[in-house]
Amino acid sequence: MSAHPSESTCHPGGDTPARPQTIVVLGIGNLLWADEGFGVRCIEALQRRFEFAEHVSLIDGGTQGLYLIQHVQAADALLIFDAIDYGLEPGTLKEVRDDDVPRFMGAKKMSLHQTGFQEVLSLAQLTGKYPAQVLLIGCQPQELEDYGGSLRPVVKAAMEEALALGVEQIARWGGEPAPRRTPLGEREAVTMDELALAAYETQRPAPDAACRIGDDRFMPKEA
Repeated sequence: MSAHPSESTCHPGGDTPARPQTIVVLGIGNLLWADEGFGVRCIEALQRRFEFAEHVSLIDGGTQGLYLIQHVQAADALLIFDAIDYGLEPGTLKEVRDDDVPRFMGAKKMSLHQTGFQEVLSLAQLTGKYPAQVLLIGCQPQELEDYGGSLRPVVKAAMEEALALGVEQIARWGGEPAPRRTPLGEREAVTMDELALAAYETQRPAPDAACRIGDDRFMPKEA
């Protein structure tokens, strides 16, 4: 499901901006809280499936907040994947562009990472180093309170359309996406192997073996 994109007053429909020299593709969110991991899972899937031109950077932004400022300031074009509470049906995608992005990121904050990233965008604007082109592909989450849980089926299904939209935009920006021919090497993935989607889902203990407000895989072991 998709909602209609938002047009920016700075880049109204019909304009043809110059192709960016630096493209940053950023996934933000927390893998440990179910659908909040949507953005990071999109970056993981993009890297595993596609290769891009050298001026394209894929970044697992996680919950780093202000530490992402240098990536935003360095970008001529910025593509963001994130779970956003738009008040829509779970799994619905919405595209937001350019100057509208900071407003939507802060419309209904779901977690601290969104507060931090909204500040990153505002700081980039304040310093005069805001990307000329920005696209946010946001997905309406279904579940955020399942610690150690993975994406819900409706959100996982929405990833395919989100990836298609993202790849299409990267291609328009001149990022030259192509199916991956060279397998990723050990520890080359943007997401740690132990947190990759397949491993994460198959290694989770059953509910009777692990409290859902904590997950033994990420809790310190007693000596």
